[in-house]
Amino acid sequence: MAEVIMPKMGDAMTEGRILSWRKRHGERVEKGEVLAEIETDKVNVEIEAEASGILHIAVPEGRTVPVGQVIAYINGHPVGPAPEPQPVQTAPPPPAAPAPPPATERVKASPLARRIAAEHGVDLSQVKGTGPGGRVVERDVLAYLERRAPAVPPPAEAEYEDVPLSRMRQAIGWVVTQSKQQVPHFYVTVEVDMGRALELREQLREALGEEGRLTVNDLVLKATALALRQHPDLNSQLVDEQTLRRFRRVHLGIMVATPDGLIVPVLRDADRLPLLQLAKEARRLVEGAHAKRLRQEEYTGATFSVSNLGMYDVVNFVAVIQPPQAGILAVGRAQERPVVRSGQVVVRPVLQLTVSADHRVTDGVGAARFLTDVKGLLENPARLLL
Repeated sequence: MAEVIMPKMGDAMTEGRILSWRKRHGERVEKGEVLAEIETDKVNVEIEAEASGILHIAVPEGRTVPVGQVIAYINGHPVGPAPEPQPVQTAPPPPAAPAPPPATERVKASPLARRIAAEHGVDLSQVKGTGPGGRVVERDVLAYLERRAPAVPPPAEAEYEDVPLSRMRQAIGWVVTQSKQQVPHFYVTVEVDMGRALELREQLREALGEEGRLTVNDLVLKATALALRQHPDLNSQLVDEQTLRRFRRVHLGIMVATPDGLIVPVLRDADRLPLLQLAKEARRLVEGAHAKRLRQEEYTGATFSVSNLGMYDVVNFVAVIQPPQAGILAVGRAQERPVVRSGQVVVRPVLQLTVSADHRVTDGVGAARFLTDVKGLLENPARLLL
């Protein structure tokens, strides 16, 4: 017997909701087939069958259940009737507009006149109709409202609006609060001359066309991944107060802004991917994040993260570490600035990078050396192609 459970798709996830079952109760499924679509606090994901056999659905669509709870079985469980859907708990509906009295239904009126009357609590039996056969039409209701207006003061405009936080916003709030309370952050910033890197980007685009398309973020991701090889303390996590776990592989979390909040897909083995392949994979992950179609393994397991706000004209900022990672790199916008080169003032595209680091695993010197290596790679971008 194989159990299908509500998966845990992030450290902050405690529950998930079944949006839809893609297979029917009692139907045969094959290993690898999509069984259901699940809504988490970050993204919608599809659950695949881990075995072949007959599907027994234990939890209906629309239900929210804790992480780890069995939601279906494959083989080994009697296939009885599928569970009845339970009412989904939702926020109470807003108060309905005042409804006209039953007599209204007996008055001849146009559909538009009925709708306006319902919205304003008008008894249509009190409205004189001027339409064919005495039918109440829109102008009659509007005229009635205009005559009544002096007796009904307009409602006072609300001074504020209470908006419920989305599940994603609640999860983000919990994660960053825990991070700032429990992780001793410190910050180091460097400036990078991006002139050569931007020239390399243009050369690749001219030589390869669409296949050579790169963004500034692609270049930063590659430089960050290569630098982390030399600074394993930042590519790590604390197991406990006495143990630091250094990762031998570099999996970069890419912070992606969506209307609901941040999603962090993971660019795996970023240090080993050729630059153009890295750019293509990063593009796929970002597009998947916006479409809410990433699989569980595509946004779990990051060992370090990169957050870029340059596209929003932000020059410099500091980012909050994503536990249990030990660091995150904040990337601003490359801006044209006068700088001194060989005694001459020239205008160069300058990019500011700020690393947020966990002071329990490294110190200012370690973070500064890491940024120096990232800076060196971006200012000598041919090394990104090796």
